[in-house]
Amino acid sequence: MEPITEIYSYLKQPKEAFITMHQKPDGDALGSTLGLSLFLKKLGFRTHVISPTNWPAFLNWLPGCDQVLDYEANLDLTKKIISNCEYIFCLDFNVLSRTKNMESLLAEADGIKVLIDHHEQPQKESFNYGISNTNKSSTCEMVYDLIVDAGYAHLIDTEIATCLYTGMMTDTGSFRFPSTKASVHQAITHFKHLGLNHTAIHERIYDSFMESRLRFLGNALLNRMEVLYEFNTAIMAIPKSDLVKFSTKTGDTEGIVNYMLALQGIKFAAIVIDRDDSARKWSFRSKGKFDVNTFARKHFNGGGHKNAAGGATSDSLEETVANFKKVIREYVSELTEPYISEL
Repeated sequence: MEPITEIYSYLKQPKEAFITMHQKPDGDALGSTLGLSLFLKKLGFRTHVISPTNWPAFLNWLPGCDQVLDYEANLDLTKKIISNCEYIFCLDFNVLSRTKNMESLLAEADGIKVLIDHHEQPQKESFNYGISNTNKSSTCEMVYDLIVDAGYAHLIDTEIATCLYTGMMTDTGSFRFPSTKASVHQAITHFKHLGLNHTAIHERIYDSFMESRLRFLGNALLNRMEVLYEFNTAIMAIPKSDLVKFSTKTGDTEGIVNYMLALQGIKFAAIVIDRDDSARKWSFRSKGKFDVNTFARKHFNGGGHKNAAGGATSDSLEETVANFKKVIREYVSELTEPYISEL
């Protein structure tokens, strides 16, 4: 994989580009792809944004989202687009398998593949050009850097800023996480000078849930959360019956794992959800030095960042929870080490 700077000259030769993200995209995945698409269109590119799956309805207001295609719902059309595009931009995922059923199609596509991502251990051999920077807060921040470093900062408008701010805000926990470096605030200063309405974005992301989602959250906290005080860990196991009972939709479970980190003394939070497919999906969050990326890779076929990662298993819900409680014993010394966040 050659450095991302090598594509700067290509930006002066607009062609047809396909932009994609990981399955079940979040605010960073959708915000970065839409922000990049809007920017490339200003350069004269013909762009297509395709998601491997559907996405949360609370992101439908993002500029350009009405043009995003769901691969699973538009197979014939999206396959034709992917095969005809000269550029393929892959954002917010490190390995092709994170695009679910699009994996083989992407691997076989002839277009020039460009990676922009901030997760660990990227599949570099699958991309022609790219950048993988785990020190960045979000892929949206990296798209901002690309635009600025390539000499096109003047093309950023409020629509592009809105898309990029959304990913920066959601991937940093509203600028709470350690990944929120000065560069993030500098980018936001730029956006605010353009007239960005950050309050409206926060309201659309966090104040637009259905009643059923809040009741689902309440049930999860009351009936599904278990606190393992001896390991400074909290775990939540969501059975499929809960998803049905509360009519959950894509995005309804996003961020629930973070609630457990609000417990005093808790350094590690984990949630596992039993969905309709054959796998049980894990989400891991941590404070301080405990590395959930390593934990997820070693025990749950996953990965991500040091303090935020995911995983999956074909074990039953009961089996995977039992396995979690077994392997967590290997980390007792790390999890019981005193932790105080530095000011």
